[in-house]
Amino acid sequence: MNLHRMLEERARAGKPVRVGLIGAGKFGTMFLAQARRTPGLHVMAVADLDPARADAALARAGWEEDERGARSFAQARQSGGTHVCDDAFALIGADGLDVVIDATGHPAAGIAHARACFAAGRHVVMVNVEADCLAGPLLAREAAEADVVYSLAYGDQPALIAEMVDWARASGLDVVAAGKGTRYQPGFHHVTPDDVWTHYGLTPAEAEAGGMNPQMFNSFLDGTKSAIEMAAVANATGLTPAPDGLSFPPCGVDDLPSVLRPHEDGGTLHHKGQVEVIASEARDGSALDKHLRWGVYAVFEAGTDYVATCFREYGLCTDSTGRYASMYKPYHLIGLELGISVASVALRGEPTGAPTGFRADAVACTKAHLQAGTRLDGEGGYTVYGRLMPAAASLAGGHLPIGLAHGVKLTRAVEPDTPLTWDDVTADEDDTAVEAVRTRRAMEAAFASEAAARAASPI
Repeated sequence: MNLHRMLEERARAGKPVRVGLIGAGKFGTMFLAQARRTPGLHVMAVADLDPARADAALARAGWEEDERGARSFAQARQSGGTHVCDDAFALIGADGLDVVIDATGHPAAGIAHARACFAAGRHVVMVNVEADCLAGPLLAREAAEADVVYSLAYGDQPALIAEMVDWARASGLDVVAAGKGTRYQPGFHHVTPDDVWTHYGLTPAEAEAGGMNPQMFNSFLDGTKSAIEMAAVANATGLTPAPDGLSFPPCGVDDLPSVLRPHEDGGTLHHKGQVEVIASEARDGSALDKHLRWGVYAVFEAGTDYVATCFREYGLCTDSTGRYASMYKPYHLIGLELGISVASVALRGEPTGAPTGFRADAVACTKAHLQAGTRLDGEGGYTVYGRLMPAAASLAGGHLPIGLAHGVKLTRAVEPDTPLTWDDVTADEDDTAVEAVRTRRAMEAAFASEAAARAASPI
């Protein structure tokens, strides 16, 4: 609750938190729009493979031409302006930089950027949840060894869920379930970029005019993004998935305590302490009253009759027993809130959520019957979608993470809705994801015994 005061102190002292942003897409642009209005923050550099896109993003976010015209990192540091470049690694190594934000969305790039930051002594805010899902537990461990902070991105749903779980636990409440809302129907798992816009009520021409990427938007719809984000939540909070992954029960906010409680108490949960995504519409397609499509939630349990009485006295929405209650946040503001992470890691040395173990994974499942030799096209594409799975089950089955299901070829024909394994694919020798594969394999080896022990213990 003191971040703004701390930032103002840095501004008065002439020692702003210097930030480098990698990736000038929507999330990054939203951060830029607020960063220039935040005392004590200096966006020293922005790196993007297309510098013209980065410059346009700065202009769109309200930066004047002279503010974004620094010709070098040194000039930006001295003048308070911003240098635009296409070299992420040069940005990471620039003198005076405190925090690097990876907003690329590319898992292999995110891993490489994070490790370069650790070597350079930079804190990392990982907007790139795809990279976090793929190797976050290992990256967080490496960050600690380098004495820097690795953090999830505030404004994105995983960090907001982690914050809500932490609030409940720090208040002495037992968290029964936590997650987010989304629009979901079972058939969405098989949607491709060709038909995605019909589900958003747009024509392809309208989407193109708005600069909307069909594969990215399809990942929101086909369940992949939900699987990736809930894996990040599980790995950061200690909550775990059900054995069958996400079930997406339809649920409005008033029904959270009734729906998100264990089966034996009349709910949908496999166990207490579970991550789950709720659907914002019924299975017949009708919208639910007071749905949580854009928000996050936590359900918690009263530890005593007295606490249950307090729930009732203070108007909490509970289940019929009065023992399960919930809190929720109806919206998340994406990059507009990202400055919270930057300030927290730089001024407090604390992440806004970070992996503490490998508890959940998002694995690649087929969208259709695929022939041997088919080249997979990754998150939101035509060939695969992501499915949430307990880490121990993923490791035991040798399953292929969704973050590595891009550009690799199938070695055999596969039926629809099949979770793929490492043995089902082969990569070209010049595959650019080779280092990401090595990192992922290293993480699996580092956390295998922990995951196996967790699987062997009763929930």
